Amino acid sequence: MLQLLNALLGKWMPILTPISVVTGIIAAEYLHSWVFIVPWLFAFMTFAGSVNSNFNMLHHTMTHPFPIVIALVTLHIVAPVWALIVGQIVFPHDPLTVTGITLALVIPTGITSMIWVTMYKGSVPLALAVILIDTMLSPIIAPFSLSILVGSNVEMSFMDVMNGLFWMIVIPSLAGMGVNQWLKAERASRISQKLSPFSKLSLPVVVAINSSIIAPYMKNIDLELLGILVTIFFIVLSIYLFSWGIAYVFKQSKENTVAIIYTSGMRNFSAGAVIAVNFFPPKVAVPVIVCMLFQQLLAAFHGYLITLVYEKRIFKKSEQKRLSS
Repeated sequence: MLQLLNALLGKWMPILTPISVVTGIIAAEYLHSWVFIVPWLFAFMTFAGSVNSNFNMLHHTMTHPFPIVIALVTLHIVAPVWALIVGQIVFPHDPLTVTGITLALVIPTGITSMIWVTMYKGSVPLALAVILIDTMLSPIIAPFSLSILVGSNVEMSFMDVMNGLFWMIVIPSLAGMGVNQWLKAERASRISQKLSPFSKLSLPVVVAINSSIIAPYMKNIDLELLGILVTIFFIVLSIYLFSWGIAYVFKQSKENTVAIIYTSGMRNFSAGAVIAVNFFPPKVAVPVIVCMLFQQLLAAFHGYLITLVYEKRIFKKSEQKRLSS
């Protein structure tokens, strides 16, 4: 029963996410008071997603670090700088919106990227290593990046942000890996299978509650909001394409390319929304929440492109081999 529920949730997650955003905006009056449970739900999702990982797997992938470096550079240099440039061009007199756009691209990679990497036969160890390393470094990288890029425009407590990231991401990740390391792989896998559907159910709840915070900005659709929607869509789409291009330039394998595309292109927007809601003015959360509308849909779109490109390439190679024989 749980496995069936898990499969259904995985299949419909690209649809559930935007529905949750709309639900949060419409039911903001009822959901707003539940903001306090979001960090706890997020910590649970992080723990559940980390139970399949252990410290040995991380060590194995660390012995071949170049693809990890590619993904991390794309994640925390290429993407945030690009977001800041585009944000300042489109919204030159709106530092809060620029901060929200930049925040959306400095937060750590999304744990859900592992689902897409697995689905499209990418390198799971590489994706795992990027997720684990980026998650562990996020309490340092996110505040530091924001300080460098937009620190002069917005005041925030970096210690509070770091503390929030530790409790929502780092501690649950270490706990999940510890469970995997301590138990045998088979027992850890059973635990993961039981937790997975509840983790997936938590995601729409977190998205809906976070969306309720920015309801006043989303209910009144004007040119500014439409501008944010178009800008965010363009930025997120371009980051996926940048990731693909960078992997191609450095001649990465298909497996590594898929892992780099998803770990660099996807973000932990739920964590970003929690940070935005708790440590910034509400307007900063708008671009972060908007990203949730597009993330899963663009992930599915790029999965289609991956299938198209690599299946066609494999077909060409097999056809050439057949003709030459």
